[in-house]
Amino acid sequence: MTIPNQLTMLRIVLVPVFVALLLQDEPYVKLLGVFVFVVASLTDAYDGYHARKYGETTRLGAFLDPLADKLLITAAFLLYVRMGYLVLWMVILVAVRDVVITALRIYAEMKDRPVVTSKEAKYKTLMQNVFAYIIMALLLLREPVFFGSSIASAVNGFLVSDYLDYMMLVVTIFTVYTGISYLTSNWRASFQSSSDEH
Repeated sequence: MTIPNQLTMLRIVLVPVFVALLLQDEPYVKLLGVFVFVVASLTDAYDGYHARKYGETTRLGAFLDPLADKLLITAAFLLYVRMGYLVLWMVILVAVRDVVITALRIYAEMKDRPVVTSKEAKYKTLMQNVFAYIIMALLLLREPVFFGSSIASAVNGFLVSDYLDYMMLVVTIFTVYTGISYLTSNWRASFQSSSDEH
């Protein structure tokens, strides 16, 4: 277990922790949940950097790292669905796209045909994470104990409006687009050629 793989495992372990904390009614417990999510996100940024810098990339890491990323963001989105802030069908589309592409990336890695993550896919990941952070920030802003009742009231009004649905729709469309783009650009080189060998 290299350091990057240990960080990836930590990220997976932290997923149910931040979900459980954010589901609590106590504002300071929710704040702790946001902190745990931030820590988990930071491990994602650092483990890849460490693996590349010190040559500690492994097949296990290639399997676990994208899995941990998708677990983290999918858990956050499903949490927001449970809270009533996002629509389930859009989250399902995002999750299905990410699961399919992650599975294909792992398959390509196992066949020694690794594919390079496109800029579009990186933008997609950034967009998903920023959106998750925005909602988490709103969850804290809606707590009167932190920022006062007037701000909490305004934020509550925003959360129950349609704006989050519009934002999530943009995230969903772009996520699905990057999935289709990935399949069309990599299928023949990474997957179809493999099947032709058998």
